[in-house]
Amino acid sequence: MESGAFLDGGRLIYSITIPLSTVIILTNLLILLGIACNRKLHNTPNYFFVSLLVADLCTGIALPFVPWMGVNRQLDFATCLVVHIFPNFLFLSFLSNLVMVHYERYLCIVSPLHYGRWWANRCFPLALLAVWAPPLLYASLPAFGWNNRDVAGSGNHSGGAEDRNGTTDGRNRSLAPDANECSYRVVFPEDFIYLEVYGLLLPAILSIVVMTARVLLIARAQLREICKLHRSVGRVSASDAEHRLNLRYARCVVAVSLTFLVCWVPYIVYLHVSVALVLRGAAAVGNATHIVLSCTGIGSTAVIPVVLGLGNRQYTEPVRKLLRSLRDRTRTPPPAAPDGPA
Repeated sequence: MESGAFLDGGRLIYSITIPLSTVIILTNLLILLGIACNRKLHNTPNYFFVSLLVADLCTGIALPFVPWMGVNRQLDFATCLVVHIFPNFLFLSFLSNLVMVHYERYLCIVSPLHYGRWWANRCFPLALLAVWAPPLLYASLPAFGWNNRDVAGSGNHSGGAEDRNGTTDGRNRSLAPDANECSYRVVFPEDFIYLEVYGLLLPAILSIVVMTARVLLIARAQLREICKLHRSVGRVSASDAEHRLNLRYARCVVAVSLTFLVCWVPYIVYLHVSVALVLRGAAAVGNATHIVLSCTGIGSTAVIPVVLGLGNRQYTEPVRKLLRSLRDRTRTPPPAAPDGPA
């Protein structure tokens, strides 16, 4: 039954993550190609976005392996560290880059006069190090000793001692942790999980939401000023211009709201369900609900850079030109052969 649940969980993980991972990888490659082909986009703000796309590309590659972090497997401890630390580092670096991109655009809108003097514009390599190094350092803490290996090992050794004294039965031996058992509970202590969720992940999401809301409020205030100027110029044309501006702002608000509901809400639900499983000490083997939440939560979050990239026509212009040229070539009929001499 346990092996059957393990196989069913693996099929469910791959059936959800492989299509998501394929879409994320291909779309990121297309956007990166569009930025590389357009020399006008070779500047610091777009370099931050390129770093985000690279992090999202790596997250898409690691996406099929992330849900396995909640599944118990038989691996040696070194391999167990790698399969847990590396995906965690990729996702933390992805979220760090996402916060940096939002902050860069927020600073450009809120304080355009100070934006040119921002230290990240003058020293981009240092800013790049600032968004990649801290996630690597934090994710690597279990490899430097902040793990539960000693707890699992002591439980295993004590179980063996009791067996030699003949004071335990087979049922208690089955409950003792295996030396080669690999799960997130062996690699990540509860304090580490709580600090990551409530000290890093949720504050990062909250900061993105606050910056986005502030930008929308600033856009709304500027829209009102523009409408006042239009009313002072002309009556009929002003009403049409106001209608178009209000419609564009409404579309922007709807797009932001849908992005939050579709991309962030599943991930926030997944975080709280994972914390609840940690509190209960439950495993995710065969837990279809937890598998679906982990796959959709992390996958939906990784779609955010794709949405941002496809929403910028400059990023996709080279790809659109290529598709138009291919379409014109397929539609253009071949030239007719000239008539020979009679």
